[in-house]
Amino acid sequence: MNKQVLLDEIHNIDPYKRYGKVDRVIGLLIEAKGPEARVGEVCYIHTNDQHRIMAEVIGFEQEKVLLMPYTTVNDIAAGCLVEATKHALKVSVGRSLIGKVINSTGDMLDGSIMPKGLVEYPTEQEPPNPLERPRISEAIPIGVKAIDTMLTVGKGQRIGVFAGSGVGKSTLMGMIARNSEADINVIALIGERGREVKEFIERDLGEEGLKKSIVVVATSDQSALMRIKGAYTATAISEYFRDLGYQVNLMMDSITRVAMAQREIGLAVGEPPTTKGYTPSVFSILPSLLERTGASKKGSITAFYTVLVDGDDLNEPISDTVRGILDGHFVLDRKLAEKGQYPAINILKSVSRVMPEIVDQQTLQHLQKIRSILSIYEDNEELIQIGAYKRGSNQQVDEAIQLKPKIDQFLQQGMNEHVDRATALEQLFQVIQRSAS
Repeated sequence: MNKQVLLDEIHNIDPYKRYGKVDRVIGLLIEAKGPEARVGEVCYIHTNDQHRIMAEVIGFEQEKVLLMPYTTVNDIAAGCLVEATKHALKVSVGRSLIGKVINSTGDMLDGSIMPKGLVEYPTEQEPPNPLERPRISEAIPIGVKAIDTMLTVGKGQRIGVFAGSGVGKSTLMGMIARNSEADINVIALIGERGREVKEFIERDLGEEGLKKSIVVVATSDQSALMRIKGAYTATAISEYFRDLGYQVNLMMDSITRVAMAQREIGLAVGEPPTTKGYTPSVFSILPSLLERTGASKKGSITAFYTVLVDGDDLNEPISDTVRGILDGHFVLDRKLAEKGQYPAINILKSVSRVMPEIVDQQTLQHLQKIRSILSIYEDNEELIQIGAYKRGSNQQVDEAIQLKPKIDQFLQQGMNEHVDRATALEQLFQVIQRSAS
């Protein structure tokens, strides 16, 4: 650090600490008289038993500061001192964090000491300038046959994984984390049941997957603020490694629970519920959070966001909003899962918007033919199942009847099975070539 920079740092130091006092607590919301602070700033609430509780400024009402704590409000009483820090939440990041499991504020989840060699990084970042984003021109092998062939993903693409409960979202996330050729995975488990966290890490992710992953956990019993910060922390960690030139996979399960947490905060500060009970701030934070990922001049963040769909309704507000922001979506179909097809990706309802840019024309024509075969079979499925269709009536339907079982068999993949993209494409094309011959 040169002399001028050091002098500037000294000049910018604020020698004063600013305090306020807790006035009242209403549910999860804390009202304080002072201190001077801005929205998003971290404050410390000093309890009567000499503990400090982290809280964040989420709004103002007249001359009162509205705060929400990262933990419970049990120890907070009227008159407790509120100390302003003059900065937003920062987390410690670095290469030595790879293979670790942390919470929303960046601390080790098991309570162990943080590894050395980390630097502080703010969780609030601006999305990259649109003109500085390079075009997506290269595929990233995921190691899942159905995705690598029919729904090819590009480096820096953002994908939504839409599904109801129990259709295999976590299993698919684990397969992508283990099999993908990305340099590092950042996995955010937002609003998960506490029981499922260890199951995901040990069963779905596994030892090999954890070796190149950082897992951020905010369970369902934690405050709404902690759940939201889990999403921001995971995104910030991804941005840090992207700026170092890494190819990063960000997997967030689920963005719906982030929206629900923001709804809780919005209602607490008095926002009016609008679309199906969601507050306007929900539809404000989703684009700003999702747009932070993607490609930059230095590296890329390929993002996968799971979206919970109530009653498998793909048109509910959060699903509709997220689908309009992202660069594609995979739909996990309950009917396919019930038939035992895993991963239960409905190819016809899913789309990768950048696929035409990253797949050569000949391969694209083959894949479009396969999609056409699946579509023709679906259109005539009822007639086929009840025996009303007579073989020879339509050549295209005959071909679809012949190829549909073989395509379905190809699309299935064991949880621990890894197939590289070139091999998967070759296997799929052999299905068509054999039928033609």
